[in-house]
Amino acid sequence: MARKRIGYAPGVYDMFHIGHLNILRKSRLACDYLIAGVVSDDLSRRAKGKSPVIPLAERLEIVRSIRYVDEAVAEDVPTKLEMWQRLQFDVIIKGDDWRGTDKGNRLEREFAEVGVEVFYLPYTVHTSSTMLRQALNIEMGLRA
Repeated sequence: MARKRIGYAPGVYDMFHIGHLNILRKSRLACDYLIAGVVSDDLSRRAKGKSPVIPLAERLEIVRSIRYVDEAVAEDVPTKLEMWQRLQFDVIIKGDDWRGTDKGNRLEREFAEVGVEVFYLPYTVHTSSTMLRQALNIEMGLRA
C-alpha cells in the first residue's frame, strides 16, 4: 500500500471566509491527507501586529469542521520547519502571494533541504480577513 501524501496548509483562518474555504478545498488536491495549521493568537500578534478577532480554540473548531480537512492543529512554534519536524508532511501549501518574495524563497530553500514540496495556490484577492476587519471597524465607527 502506497504511503499517503500529507499536506500542510497553515493560516490564521480568522473570520473564516470564502478565501479560506478555497484554500482548504484546493489544498486537498495536492495531498491525500490534509492538516490545517491554525496559527496561534500569540504568533499571529507577533507576525501581523494584531490579535485575531476569533480566539484560537474557536478557529480550530471551525477549520476542523471543514470536510476537506483531516486534522487541524495549533501552529504554536515560530517556524514552518518546526511544524514539519512535528508533523512530517510532504507538501506545504501557501498562497501565491508568497511566491517570489523573500519569505517564499526562504521557505522553498528550507523545505527543499528536507524534501518537502512548496505548493502555491491562487490568493483570493477580493476577500481577506484584513478587509473584513477594516469593514467592521468602519461600520462600528459609524455606529459609535
